[in-house]
Amino acid sequence: MVKLWRCEICGDPYVGESPPSSCPFCGAHRSYIKEAKEAQVNFDVELNEKDKANAERALQVEVSNAAFYFCAAEKTDDDEGKLLFKALGKVEAEHASVWKKILKLDKVPQGSEQCHTRNKENLEESHARETRAIEFYEKAAADSENERVKQIFEAFVEVEKDHLKLSEERLK
Repeated sequence: MVKLWRCEICGDPYVGESPPSSCPFCGAHRSYIKEAKEAQVNFDVELNEKDKANAERALQVEVSNAAFYFCAAEKTDDDEGKLLFKALGKVEAEHASVWKKILKLDKVPQGSEQCHTRNKENLEESHARETRAIEFYEKAAADSENERVKQIFEAFVEVEKDHLKLSEERLK
């Protein structure tokens, strides 16, 4: 039986017989995907100074990473690499959208990043970017006193670790 599912991290809906293994929009793991009628999604949270600063930095990280991946999707010299970077760009753009909602902004800022034509160099850059994001998000989650903000940072740590594995496998 087809059901309506909803990701508790990004809030986006999904139609299917069962929940996907990860959110097709933000990459959050299956544990965050619930039947829509049961999903608890809230972007209207009060941010203390530290959480606001961390959310603003997270928005910058995601905008920058999305711009890099979209650049790499166009310029990399490997067909599978183009697909991978396009998919990663979409996920990072969705992460930026989550932070936009948390920060109550009208729109996501535009990013502009350089990338390489050689796929290996783009994979190495991807690895470095994902490593930095994971380190920052783990610290931001630990520092947060807001359960919703902590939940988002923790979910994104899992997603970024998935991305890191993708680059590591392709660099071997």
